Amino acid sequence: MKRDPKTASRYRNLITKNNQKSPISESFRTLRTNIQFTSVDTDLKSIMVTSATPQEGKSTVSANLAVVMAQSGKKTLFVDADLRKPTVHYTFSLQNREGLTNLLVANSEMNQLVQKSDVENLFVLTSGPIPPNPAELLGSKIMGRFVKECMTQYDIVIFDTPPVIPVADAQILASQVDGVLLVVNSGKTKQDLAYKAKNLLDKVNANILGTVLNNRKVSDTNYYYYYGR
Repeated sequence: MKRDPKTASRYRNLITKNNQKSPISESFRTLRTNIQFTSVDTDLKSIMVTSATPQEGKSTVSANLAVVMAQSGKKTLFVDADLRKPTVHYTFSLQNREGLTNLLVANSEMNQLVQKSDVENLFVLTSGPIPPNPAELLGSKIMGRFVKECMTQYDIVIFDTPPVIPVADAQILASQVDGVLLVVNSGKTKQDLAYKAKNLLDKVNANILGTVLNNRKVSDTNYYYYYGR
């Protein structure tokens, strides 16, 4: 099947699948290891990835994190909980006629909506049709039951969500998952906005696992070093 340019460009973001020897892929594996270290004494089964503002790379980070989790042998579910500007179906070249919104609105069965990706151990739940009330759906009792149910069926569940500051969606979901990763764009994210995002997450008692610095420039020497390892 031939992809349109928009789909193809987003598909190429899966560097952890397409170029596992890349230093960027190694960075994602390091992120996976760091997450595992943070949960030595706890059972960390659900992670939400967000950012302070749009265009910081949180969807790319969450998708690649899902891939490396699956590559480690974990049965992984990647959920597109960005019900405003979903991208996961583009990234994995999947249909999006049905997805999370169908589960929340029509009470559809999760197993009927989850799709198998072409990465071993990685399953995907796309957003489904964009609803008029995303925040209300994410804060519903059905969503709470869904989060608990998918954690019983998968080793790790990763949620891609909208940015924290523009809308309340991420705050709502942050209180339901085991941990939150905040993506900041090197040289672009303003410090005061990063602090504001953290404070908003703190208000809902989110378990912030840490921050991911995206698009950081490194020297050719560093690239060679990581590639050599």
